Parts: sequence; C-alpha cells; structure tokens
Amino acid sequence: MLLGSLAAIGGVAAAGSLAGCASPTAAADGVRELAFWHLLSGGDGINMAGLVEDVNALDHGYHATQTVLAWGAPYYTKLAMASVGGRAPDTAIMHASRIAGYAPGGLLDPWDLDLLAEFDVTEQDFLPRVWEKGGLDGTQFSIALDSHPFVMFYNTDIAEQAGVLGSDGQLAPIEDADQFLEVARAMQGVTGKHGLSYGYLGDGAQMWRLFYTLYKQHDAEFDLSGTRAEVDTDAAVESLEYIQTLLDGTICAPDGDYGTAVAEFMSGESGMFFTGVWELPTAKNAGIPFDAMPIPTLFGTPAAYADSHAFTLPHQSDPDPEQRRATYRFVADILQSSFAWAEAGHIPAYQPVVQSPEYQDLVPQAHYAPAAEILNYDPEAWFTGSGSDFQSYFLETVQNVYLDGADPAEGFGAFVRRVDVQLSKPNPV
Repeated sequence: MLLGSLAAIGGVAAAGSLAGCASPTAAADGVRELAFWHLLSGGDGINMAGLVEDVNALDHGYHATQTVLAWGAPYYTKLAMASVGGRAPDTAIMHASRIAGYAPGGLLDPWDLDLLAEFDVTEQDFLPRVWEKGGLDGTQFSIALDSHPFVMFYNTDIAEQAGVLGSDGQLAPIEDADQFLEVARAMQGVTGKHGLSYGYLGDGAQMWRLFYTLYKQHDAEFDLSGTRAEVDTDAAVESLEYIQTLLDGTICAPDGDYGTAVAEFMSGESGMFFTGVWELPTAKNAGIPFDAMPIPTLFGTPAAYADSHAFTLPHQSDPDPEQRRATYRFVADILQSSFAWAEAGHIPAYQPVVQSPEYQDLVPQAHYAPAAEILNYDPEAWFTGSGSDFQSYFLETVQNVYLDGADPAEGFGAFVRRVDVQLSKPNPV
C-alpha cells in the first residue's frame, strides 16, 4: 500500500496536535466539529480530502477535520494511545484486518446499527464477507469504506498480439495453473522481456498477498484461534512451488522489487501485473492500453487476498450523543458518496454505489469488482493485519524460497513456528 507520512492535505489538522479531544464541540450555528483520523496519503489521501470537502459542503450539521498520520505501526500506536488517554477522535479509519487486535482490548466502541440505519446504511448494503469482517462476537466494531484486493492488470495490446485476448476485448478465460503459464509465456514472446510483472524483494506484504491468494485458492484454512497455527502444509508448499515457477527469469523477474515491477509493466515490458487496485491511477497516467480482473482461479477455488479501509469509533468514556449522531451522519455521507473513491480504484463497500449504472460503466473497475465477492482477509489474530509484523515474519522466513529457490516446506515451516511464538503471547493491547 501507499506509504504514509505525517502530512497536511488541504484542511488536514497538524498531526502533532493529535486533534480529536473527546469533548463535543459545536459552533454557534449548531455545526458539530468532528475529528477524523486516517492513514491515507499520496493519491488516496488527496481523494479522501476531496471526499471530506464534498460531504462537509452538504451542510448536514457537521464539519469534519482530517488528521493524517504515518501508515503502519505509528498510526496504530497513536490511535491506541489516544483511546486509552481520553483523546480519541470522533472516527478513524482502520484496516479491517486490524479489528481483531483492537476491539477485545476495549479500544473501539461498537456501532449502534439502529442509529446507522436512520441514515440509510444497513448490513444489507454490504457484501457478507465485508460486513462480517467488521464484527467480533456478534458486535459490529467497524463499517467498511471499501475493499482493496490483489488483482491482475494486463496490457490489452500485448494480449492481442499474443493471441490471448477474447472477442469481447478482455483476456480470454484462464482455467488452471498450467494455462496461466502458457499465457504468460505467450506474452513474454511479444515483449521480449517478461510475461508477468510481480515485485516482492524486501516486501513481506507483496510476498504474502500472492501466497495467500494462491493458498486460499486451494480452499485451505489458516486458523490462528488456538495456541498453535492450524494450516494446510500441502497447499502452502504447492503455492510456493508455483511461485518459484513464475520467478524463472522469463515469465517474471526472479528478484524484482515492487517499484521495478510497476515501472516494467507501465512501460510495456510485460503483459500482466500482480498488484493491488490502488495502482489504477498509475496505469491511467502511464497511458498504456490496459484492463484489469481478479487474479485467475488457478487452483480450484476463486479467492483473492484483500483488506478494507473501515470506519471505527475509537473508545470514548462518555461520548456526547449529539456528537456521535453527527459522526454517524458523516460516515453515512462518505459511504453514499464513495463513487469518487471508486474512480481512484478501490471497490466501494457500500453496494448501492457498486450496483449503480455509473459504476457499471467504469472500466476496468467494473471488471475487477467481482474480486470483492471472493476476498480473504488475513488470518485473525492480535498480531496480524495490514501494517502489522505478521507479513514481516513471512518475509524473514520465506523470502529465500522466492529468491534463491530454497525448500518451500522448510521456509513455510519456519514461518509457522514464528507465528506459534506469537500465539503463545497475550495481546498486549
């Protein structure tokens, strides 16, 4: 994902002040001042700033001010400290994959679904997988703004020259792992360099996204609910062996990093690109002919790694009812205005937007939107999720499997042992 930094984007409050004191603030004209924290920077941050400006202009009785904090551990640490210290913002974006580490410690307040429904936002407006990820033990602790899955971009000109483009102008269906290799090699024959761009070197997140996509395509479970990880080693080994096949220097560079993969695909030196939906603006700016789709089902079960940006209510010991009501209205307005978020690449979680004729006319967004129906979040534990150390453990133990052709069973076994160490520890939050 985009790396964050302490930033100010048009109306964003200085991060150092950690704006968001829990005491309600209402101007003389009755407009509630809302503190909104998030970790969205770069293009995402600019788009969110525009969304906030748009909903503020609706004059719905609030004015939201953004505070942008550094992506990853710094953000989540500050959010926890604010909740414990009584200076929580009115609402904050978290990755849905992090809820399991925060809600049990009392750092998040639950959503009042009846109040949310007053603003025309209900469970029925979300895909089941996306809605359920925001809940814990029957209580809803987050409301998803989007899903951002790992998908496949492809160059339509290269695909056509390789003879793998269908009559509808989209990539012809790929039915299995062997056929994907054939398609990738056909595209390499056109580019003369690589058929597929995929960068991972030094990047545990990129390594995990592809591995977990293929692992879940085996219909394999990765259960962290006990004191030891319950995994499917055969599925893991087969997934890693397939990744090694891709990283042969012809289909894909054996040692590329993420930036190199982006540059290669955007310059037309490869036919396909494994990445997240957040690279849509990059592809548009590059001016290449392209489309995008869910990563093909190579091992039987449709599946894609994903996460969601989700609205939370950081804990307040005595929230003001009118302040909370204004917060709910703000979140509902953002969800219902999230077509602009879709234009930037993310798949809106609020389904009335996805089902609208305007969204269905968006290409390639409408072509990869089905990935939201097959998404898989990180295994649930206090130490997993975007911006956590979990994916770093995968990097530390498995990178040699990708880079040097090390034994997949040994690498994955080392990863599971590292995870078991964390499972033996209590949640520190």
